[in-house]
Amino acid sequence: LAASVANHNGATIDTAIVQIGHARAALANSKKQQDAQLRHRLLDWSGHVASWLDQPDLPVHLLRYEDMRRDPVRLFGEALGTGLLLAIVIGSGIMGERLSGGNVAIALLASSLATGAALVALILAFGPISGAHFNPVVSFVDAAFRGISWRTAWGYLAAQVSGCVSGALVANLIFSRAAVSMSTDHRATLAHGFSEVVATAGLVLVIFALARTGRSSLAPAAVGAYIAGAYFFTSSTSFANPAIVVGRMFSNTFAGIAPASTPLFVGAEVVGGVVGFGLIKLLYPGITARAASTVTVAHEALEGEGLAS
Repeated sequence: LAASVANHNGATIDTAIVQIGHARAALANSKKQQDAQLRHRLLDWSGHVASWLDQPDLPVHLLRYEDMRRDPVRLFGEALGTGLLLAIVIGSGIMGERLSGGNVAIALLASSLATGAALVALILAFGPISGAHFNPVVSFVDAAFRGISWRTAWGYLAAQVSGCVSGALVANLIFSRAAVSMSTDHRATLAHGFSEVVATAGLVLVIFALARTGRSSLAPAAVGAYIAGAYFFTSSTSFANPAIVVGRMFSNTFAGIAPASTPLFVGAEVVGGVVGFGLIKLLYPGITARAASTVTVAHEALEGEGLAS
């Protein structure tokens, strides 16, 4: 590296070594030079890559060799984690309804507490593998902030939906029900739709605000607490997740939703994702690809490794 910098600058190797070690040393420092080259500090390799990702002048996407090799594992992890989440949502709803003696408030409380606690555990378990999005809205907002590629976001969408459908079948079988039982619970009202916009926007705001401020380690607890609380402050009980909506069609239980109601819920959640994206841009301007790549759980083992393109 020193030899390359020395040749580039027409300097001696000793001078190049001193320059590389200087905290403010950078290539293409002038704005005029950025037509041909992106400004980046020299530093060590991790700092070098970070300087590319943190600059606001040009869009940059980080592509890691390790990520390309890990894609099948990441997709499987995302599918498995999302499936377990929905199995917990449906299973806790069935159990809560059985034990509550017809008291809907108690059944909802049981389901919300189980879901919130499970989210913490699942995010901690699957975060280092896939980032533990478990939600297409989170994945596509992350792609919009350049935290993941659009190709990965589409792959996650397929994994999340297939995981949710599988999770619904598993939950039905756990409670000795038919593997597939289409829900007849119609939930399509304007109030429910508006609730989903609010709930989804709030979820995006919580996740990406923590990423933007370098507090992604708090995301598992924050996301679990937010979803548990949103069960009660929204009339829709806060699905806030298009994949979860699709999966819950396949269980005619306390947590189910009729297929005819799903378009309203999914559409409202997409709108909520756009609103959440806009709020992050407004309240936390300058979010970088590096910050976005740490949503839910930071990938410390992969930081600074790979190629930026």
